[in-house]
Amino acid sequence: MTDDTAPVRVMVVDDHPMWRDGVSRDLTDEGFDVVATADSVARAVEVARAVTPDVILMDMHLPDGTGTQATAGTLAVSPNSRILVLSASEERDDVLDAVKAGATGYLVKSARRTELVAAVQATAAGQTVFTPGLAGLVLGEYRRLAKEPTTEAPALTDRETEVLRWVAKGLSSKQIAERLHLSPRTVENHVGAALRKLQLGNRVELARYAMENGLS
Repeated sequence: MTDDTAPVRVMVVDDHPMWRDGVSRDLTDEGFDVVATADSVARAVEVARAVTPDVILMDMHLPDGTGTQATAGTLAVSPNSRILVLSASEERDDVLDAVKAGATGYLVKSARRTELVAAVQATAAGQTVFTPGLAGLVLGEYRRLAKEPTTEAPALTDRETEVLRWVAKGLSSKQIAERLHLSPRTVENHVGAALRKLQLGNRVELARYAMENGLS
């Protein structure tokens, strides 16, 4: 993420040119730095790798796949980016799939311009943002999952759990190190230990694990 004085760098992913250009123009007018746009899953991943935006506005239905696939793909190549879904769909599965893939917010396209601007700002600051009604849906799903019996996971140390909570909020190792008064290398060691214990492949999967287990 950028420092507090720099404009938030945004990428807009949508396959409808008029909508994509309109959103980009609105955000630019509000002081955001729209660094790139994309119209497909493949292009989104390619561009995210190159520009590493702070916030990615993500549509859920793209010509070559879903916003869920694009979310997972872009986070794999740009793990410090934060995903805010901006979609016409309010379907339960779309919302839950997006969150499980790593999205930190979900806004419907009927939102007003002021709501979109506030949502992008909040997402950049590490907050979760949902259209009213959808937040309750997500919370209800996680409560349901929490009640289901699960196999016992390998025990994490208190410090690993603490680091994991910050990973789930989208912070980089450097940012976590500053908050916990550790070196970035020590933070990376804790992340690596958690990945090994939980048999996960990357920070995106680690953040998803934290969200699904109420650690975010």
